[in-house]
Amino acid sequence: MSSVAAICRTLTRSYARSLLTLSRNGSSQFSRTAPALSALARYYASKSFPPHTIVSMPALSPTMTAGNIGTWQKKAGDSIAPGDVLVEIETDKAQMDFEFQEEGVLAKILKESGEKDVAVGNPIAVLVEEGEDISAFEAFTLEDAGGEKAPPKEAPKEEASQSSEPADSGSETAPPASESKSKSAPTPQPEESESTGGRLQTALEREPSISPAAKVLALELGVPVKKVKGTGPGGRIKKADIEKYKPEGPAARSPAASSPAYEDIPASSMRKTIANRLVQSMQQNPHYFVSATLSVTKLLKLRQALNSSAEGKYKLSVNDFLIKAVAVACKKVPEVNSSWREVDGQTVIRRHHTVDVSVAVATPVGLMTPIVKSADALGLSTISAQVKDLGKRARDGKLKPEEYQGGTFTISNMGMNPAVERFTAVINPPQAAILAVGTTRKVAIPVESEEGTGVEWDDQIVVTGSFDHKVVDGAVGGEWIREFKKVVENPLEMLL
Repeated sequence: MSSVAAICRTLTRSYARSLLTLSRNGSSQFSRTAPALSALARYYASKSFPPHTIVSMPALSPTMTAGNIGTWQKKAGDSIAPGDVLVEIETDKAQMDFEFQEEGVLAKILKESGEKDVAVGNPIAVLVEEGEDISAFEAFTLEDAGGEKAPPKEAPKEEASQSSEPADSGSETAPPASESKSKSAPTPQPEESESTGGRLQTALEREPSISPAAKVLALELGVPVKKVKGTGPGGRIKKADIEKYKPEGPAARSPAASSPAYEDIPASSMRKTIANRLVQSMQQNPHYFVSATLSVTKLLKLRQALNSSAEGKYKLSVNDFLIKAVAVACKKVPEVNSSWREVDGQTVIRRHHTVDVSVAVATPVGLMTPIVKSADALGLSTISAQVKDLGKRARDGKLKPEEYQGGTFTISNMGMNPAVERFTAVINPPQAAILAVGTTRKVAIPVESEEGTGVEWDDQIVVTGSFDHKVVDGAVGGEWIREFKKVVENPLEMLL
């Protein structure tokens, strides 16, 4: 048996070296297609443990270095089949499911729900084959799994530049190339062989596992989620749990007497990322603003006519028309559909041939910008369907990185709030422009007729474009606003 174990150990080390070579050679394709495989390592420990597999913190994106443990969907003793969700990994953009691609039995959980900043490659669980006695792993520890390493200290700084654009974009706000590609980088320790060298996008911190809808309701009602017992899978707090919550004790009878004067809420990793990127945008991108008042009376009539004849197949919103109008204007003034880049040590202005419109969506954990790709080539009904789907998955935290990374132009619409007449927005780098849309209001317009001067009511909105002066000159920004106004006020042009 000892000779068999020695052969297995030799094969495992050889396989680990192969994985490390793939990671060093930049094999991102391998990481993407086999995240679960890269999170496995076979061990035959020196102690009296049966043969087992160590499940490590997976790299769920090419830029991941650490993550938080969410709710375990399996417990010790449960069988696992390929495709089963083993555990939820919290990221700065979403709570992602770790779908396992091996079969076996979960013998021991090494990292419980709520563990923070677990480095990629660190052990999180133990897996055995069917029929093995899991009681032998009751005393199994992290040291028996090979120990753990600390997460990278610079991860928060990297998140600020990596959260919304790929590393090879070439912009000033793009993340630096992986240190594993640098000739001067020190030789990695063998324990890093299980890591893809990337960074996980983090998520909700210092809170129990809670659904996005329940979190919103808890904030509205002032319910302390730490005192709510969840009834969902793995103790996850659902909306119904918040609705049923009743405070107990003296606090229920006299909340004002024991309430503190303020509350310090720890900033989540996503909030830190948003803050860093907005500060970075204002410092590096010289903003200027151009506003215009648009008549949307014809647009609203066209919308009503199209929805009436849709027979329930679609329901167009004003924002759907504005997204299409943005795409049309960007094709007519392509200088705006550009970005400032650094490519091979040379500064360039990259002009994009397709218009990928990022749509600002408010979620329980912060602002996200899912992308309607090639909006210039899509019809209104397709745009409407994509916006609804992307918005729902953004609020549920189920977007894939490629669905919110990139984009060539952003639209932020606060028109659903009747109190917001106009506002200005901060450019989303490396893009060169963003459009802020206010609410619709009725305005009296003087009209001359044979009977004298009368009044007609016109539906109007105020839009404000924010432009990066490095890329878009003032006259060009004004020209774009003019083309956008022309399309919105003559909406039939969108159908051509």
